[in-house]
Amino acid sequence: MSEKFLMKGNESLAEAAIMAGCRHFFGYPITPQTELAAYMSKRMPKVGGTYLQAESEIAAINMVIGASSAGKRVMTSSSSPGISLKSEGISYLAGMDLPALIVNIQRGGPGLGGIQPAQSDYFQATRANGHGDFHILVFSPSTVQEMVSLTFDAFDLADLYRMPAMILGDGILGQMMEPVEFSGHGRTDLPPKDWAATGTGGKRKRNIVNSLYLEPDVLERMNFARFERYDTIKEKEQRCEEYLTEDADVIVVAFGASSRIAKNAIREARARGIKAGLIRPITLWPFPEKALKNRAKTAKAFISAELSMGQMIDDVKLAIECSRPVSLVNRTGGMVFSPAEILAGIERAQE
Repeated sequence: MSEKFLMKGNESLAEAAIMAGCRHFFGYPITPQTELAAYMSKRMPKVGGTYLQAESEIAAINMVIGASSAGKRVMTSSSSPGISLKSEGISYLAGMDLPALIVNIQRGGPGLGGIQPAQSDYFQATRANGHGDFHILVFSPSTVQEMVSLTFDAFDLADLYRMPAMILGDGILGQMMEPVEFSGHGRTDLPPKDWAATGTGGKRKRNIVNSLYLEPDVLERMNFARFERYDTIKEKEQRCEEYLTEDADVIVVAFGASSRIAKNAIREARARGIKAGLIRPITLWPFPEKALKNRAKTAKAFISAELSMGQMIDDVKLAIECSRPVSLVNRTGGMVFSPAEILAGIERAQE
């Protein structure tokens, strides 16, 4: 029987990163993710790794660039305002085709906002995590256990596709304690990185890791090639969980902690004779548009349930090509909706 540990989401993610082969962490404290950095400060020296609290979020992301350029598994973590400060560096990572893991445990905004949980960084993660034409892989866990498994996947896929990956959590999951197990995980055979700037030893042509292309036709070719890779990712890597969708008239789309609340509302709706179901995006980019498009053939209405003013709702509408009505159930600023609020939205949608 596998051994289980009662751990906070922030700490379980940090331990998973270490087991995934990450030996370099650069960050800066900010609520509600500080426990992740604190955990790394204790564990990294014990496993022969590097923990460094940078002087700023900007410094931290540039340290990530350096470690990744040398072919190392590396990560940083922050919360919403800190991710904004890292955005230039994330764009550089994408422009250099460098893998790295960025963790955002979201809080309410805009500005300094508050320290309560939110999901209002969806646009930032999926559309505008820096300047220029690029995407990053975005994973959204809904349990502490999934924070573990998706950390392994994020590192592996970042290496496979040579691009940054993000775990987009929130203050609920970061602070929540649940039993987790790590059996079956762990990486000892990390993939070779023959592109890394590690010194040649006179045995190969030197590698240059760079995001500056002054000839516009060269930069255009690089961008077109990168987006061909993104098309492959859209085809192969869309992930979601479906819950009671086979006969659902009303489908709630919710990610992260919101999906847990939505499941309670859906069970109550079913008890009242309303055929409701849930699609939970696990990858926010690529968004699971195939699953939504398929369920739009039979569902009568969709609801986007999110802790923001309505950001994911745009992707829901795009995925189903506006073929069904889509409504919003939301709270914002650090407020969290109740199952009753989502249930009320389901009842309105099926009228």
